[in-house]
Amino acid sequence: MPQEPGNFADSLPAYGEQDALSDVLQAIHLQGGAVRRRMDTVERYPAGTRLLHLVGAGRLRLETDGEPPVELLHGDMALLARGDAHVAHPVPVAEWVTGEFHVEPLVAAPLLGVLPAAIVIRGDARTAAWLPLSRDLLLAEVTRPEPGARVMVSRLLDLLFIRSLRTWAASGDETHPGWLTAAMDPALGPALTAIHRHPGHDWPVDELARLSSLSRSAFAARFTESVGEPPGAYVQRRRLDHAAHLLRSTAEPVGRIAGRVGYASEAAFSRAFSRAYGSSPRVWRGTASSGSMDR
Repeated sequence: MPQEPGNFADSLPAYGEQDALSDVLQAIHLQGGAVRRRMDTVERYPAGTRLLHLVGAGRLRLETDGEPPVELLHGDMALLARGDAHVAHPVPVAEWVTGEFHVEPLVAAPLLGVLPAAIVIRGDARTAAWLPLSRDLLLAEVTRPEPGARVMVSRLLDLLFIRSLRTWAASGDETHPGWLTAAMDPALGPALTAIHRHPGHDWPVDELARLSSLSRSAFAARFTESVGEPPGAYVQRRRLDHAAHLLRSTAEPVGRIAGRVGYASEAAFSRAFSRAYGSSPRVWRGTASSGSMDR
């Protein structure tokens, strides 16, 4: 049975537990994967592969279609969270490690799509004092694996992903609006947390504005400017993204999923889902790969 929404505003986490960035990353099911060491060979990475490159020695040039090339030196890191196809060229020699990330592609695509092709963290930057220690820990687990190394590597990759997002958001280099801007906004963060934790709740703009301690008009304007779409459209998309994840990863009946994501009837859910995904939930579920994770 779908959960009764009750008063979600009153049941939101206590101080210190509201964390919109964590909630978004949980929604896309971020998980660090394998790490591979590379040396002196040109490497080509296909579209859809979400990676980070961390240079241990030499110079590495990353080339992505439609983007200026990026040069990385010893200690530098680049996060390619969007999954753009790219080529890594040693210039003329380089040693580096490449870490993979797995996500739920249906949910992740619109969220990670607001990021730049590559987020570059310079190893000698004052804001990246965390990078050398993280690099040393990662290399130790890769070169001298001990029991638990696979989990350690996964957690370290997650840490590097999150730190990169924080550093980029704090740099003021954002060129596109998106959820990350809102997640870092102390006023909008509680509203974003509420939407992602309870996508099935009917979130009127007045209630979201109250969570943000803003007037209705001020909240709507600030949210739209930061995220790039009005609150209602974001809530609707988040509901359908969550529904697509449930269709793909569970065997729950369509009618039950409709209730879980806030639709009063299966028919209304099917119409909204068909508009967003191009086919009915049942047809879409039959063509989707159940439970798979994208890289």
